[in-house]
Amino acid sequence: MNSDAVVPTTFGTMVAQRVLFDGPSPLVSADMYAGITKGSAERSRAAVTVAKRSVVSTNSYFGRFPASYWQRWTTVTEVTFDARVDGRARLDVVATDYKGRERIMASRAVTDSDDRVSITVPTTQFLDGGALFVRMMTSSGDFVLDDATWRVAAPERMRPTSVVVCTFNRADDCAATVAALADDPLALRDVDHVYVVDQGTDRVETRALFQRVAGDLGEKLVYITQPNLGGAGGFTRGLYEVQGKGGDPANVVFMDDDVLCEPEAFVRMNAFANKTVEPAIVGAQMLYLLHPDRVHVGAEVANLQRLEAGLHVKDAFADKSVLKKKQQEVRVDAGYNGWWSCLIPSEIVAEVGYPLPLFFQWDDIEYGYRSRAHGFATVTLPGAAVWHADFAWKDWDEWHRYFNLRNGMITAALHTELDGVALAKQLRRDLLRYLVSMQYGMAYTLIKSVEDFLGGPALLKDGGMGAAAAIRRERARYGETKRHNANDVPGVRPADMVITPAGPHPKPSMEWAVLAKRIVQQLRGRVHPGPVAISADDAHWWHVSLFAHAVVTDRSQEGVRVRVRDRDRALKLLQRGRTALARLRKETPSVTQSYRAARTDLTTRENWARLYGLDAREVTRA
Repeated sequence: MNSDAVVPTTFGTMVAQRVLFDGPSPLVSADMYAGITKGSAERSRAAVTVAKRSVVSTNSYFGRFPASYWQRWTTVTEVTFDARVDGRARLDVVATDYKGRERIMASRAVTDSDDRVSITVPTTQFLDGGALFVRMMTSSGDFVLDDATWRVAAPERMRPTSVVVCTFNRADDCAATVAALADDPLALRDVDHVYVVDQGTDRVETRALFQRVAGDLGEKLVYITQPNLGGAGGFTRGLYEVQGKGGDPANVVFMDDDVLCEPEAFVRMNAFANKTVEPAIVGAQMLYLLHPDRVHVGAEVANLQRLEAGLHVKDAFADKSVLKKKQQEVRVDAGYNGWWSCLIPSEIVAEVGYPLPLFFQWDDIEYGYRSRAHGFATVTLPGAAVWHADFAWKDWDEWHRYFNLRNGMITAALHTELDGVALAKQLRRDLLRYLVSMQYGMAYTLIKSVEDFLGGPALLKDGGMGAAAAIRRERARYGETKRHNANDVPGVRPADMVITPAGPHPKPSMEWAVLAKRIVQQLRGRVHPGPVAISADDAHWWHVSLFAHAVVTDRSQEGVRVRVRDRDRALKLLQRGRTALARLRKETPSVTQSYRAARTDLTTRENWARLYGLDAREVTRA
């Protein structure tokens, strides 16, 4: 049997998802696609050979059909499992409910005379949760299952679909991502165009792999170069190009450049979006690249008042291994979906406008909440996913923290009644912690984000390019923002860096008292002179502040940061921070109104045409 063949379209149905048995990379466990619960089996990408007296189940992360989501959001009422077969086996289509309890929906004895099997089951009793999977059981001989799919009734017309990959100086990563899509014929069968928006100086077009892919894709590939407008500007360019063509409603799928791409995610998101009752943002989940079996979060919301993003909703998976027996049974609703991979229908863009020119971070959150305010839901679809760099392995003390804070405040101002007094109190605590921890660059980053937020929407007129350059330049003045090789720390012998573990966390009722004590100790120099070494997990403010010289492991585990006490710098930052936070308490209501007044102009096609430097005559409304 040819395991690489693509199943032809069955009349009246479409592929909702393929049943795969191995991943796109050796880094990924095949158990994420199908599990061998008894005996043995050989698994390839599109086929499985089950040995005699063995059992194989697709009750796995990628193997399950998320029936609950299809019932809730689409017009589908039944689904068909279809596959090519060779040999004898018993096939069960098994359902779970929102508590994970299993029930057999249908069973079929496959004989030697069968070369294909189709089993149809309803999807009408899964509203609060549950999924479907297939179990294969053999007795006296081997059994081969190949080219398996879950099929649903086809829409009257498949929507035109485009993929947008945005990149900045990650040429090799971007080329690999586009190649992964191009090398999967079914994934790209319904794709009109693949837009690669290159905003860097190390061009993707120079890579041999990309040149090969360009030849394979032909006219489907659209390669665009433009100034670096961040993720917001890169992804929005895809929306801009698709909307400019007019015509029938279309889907636009965003894909990060630095992911390990699972092309099947695109198949599943696109099929789902073609069957929703109303247009909806359909997002893929994020799996960790360094820990491929772990889900970042099943569905996300944000606490806008506290500027907290990436919060998991009740009953959603969060930082859990999908190789465990427990699966995502309960259906959950998302507030937004990250743009590591996310589908946006053109009708939503026509109704709510384009994304804000925020450059980086919170652009996806703001767009999700704005769409929801206009009646468009976000659905994070289980079993559709890409692997992205683990967030926990990215150090918090980086230039992008500026955009995280500033854009969080802008989003909160637009979508909630932001309480400037409460926010100022929260940020004051953070500022003091940074200062006693000798994170002066981080303290500056916080202050600058507040000052620029209070400056109003004028700062967004260049798409964030000026702010991105400025914060990198200004943070470079602070030595602890630089990462060093652990064996080449300026002024410190490796043998002098003895690891100093942290003590217990202060009781919540005592945190302010401990913080006040640490402030006095730091200002008066009544701290251990150091140098000491501190692990990333022990780098709490209440521990680092006991020293005047600390070498702290970077969250990336690739090096260390050197923090050195500087009383004068701390006092200057403290005074500047107090001034900024006093303004935040007073000016938040008026600044909020300025952002709301400017939102429409900032999200127009004309504004993005200006940022892209396109001729005004090219600006047409969809």
